[in-house]
Amino acid sequence: MIIDLFSPEGERKYLIEAERIQFLEFARLAENEQRTFCLMLYYTGARISEILNMTFGNIDNTGLYVTIESLKKRRKGIFRRIPLPELFLDELQMVHNIKKHQKNPKTKNDRLWTWTRNTGYRKIMGIMKLANIEGVHACPKGLRHSFAIHCLEKNIPLNMVSKWMGHSSLEVTTIYANALGKEERLIASRIW
Repeated sequence: MIIDLFSPEGERKYLIEAERIQFLEFARLAENEQRTFCLMLYYTGARISEILNMTFGNIDNTGLYVTIESLKKRRKGIFRRIPLPELFLDELQMVHNIKKHQKNPKTKNDRLWTWTRNTGYRKIMGIMKLANIEGVHACPKGLRHSFAIHCLEKNIPLNMVSKWMGHSSLEVTTIYANALGKEERLIASRIW
């Protein structure tokens, strides 16, 4: 797997920190299900298809994480756990009534969002537009890339970022270290 963080024209394919904040602010203003969908992408760095595949049973309010099936693997049944903020879990409960569905064997394996991938894509793009984020990076994949970069800027260990992103190796995740703007400027400032 090759991750390219720049377009052939040299444009970045990831949101910078200010754009991540803008996206978050406008996502919080969206209607309930669009809001929780956007926030799940923001907090996990998962792919749209992985989020849309999530069921009520994938949310763990006790352990404070979500279990996501990695869908880009060549076989089914490969899962990863990603911690979630407690306030976001409370919001998921409020909007989706998670605990009620988890207690019911008939609905425990139902999906939280029943949209198509295209609808999920349009929901994310709608928030990007409202937040006035434009360019090749203003897309769900740009949000995913920015999650990894944000984690590395916050000194999250590379192995944890790799696990949360569902990468097959650390080598794939190290590509994100090349995009570290603030840290790179700080290092370069030593020679100025």
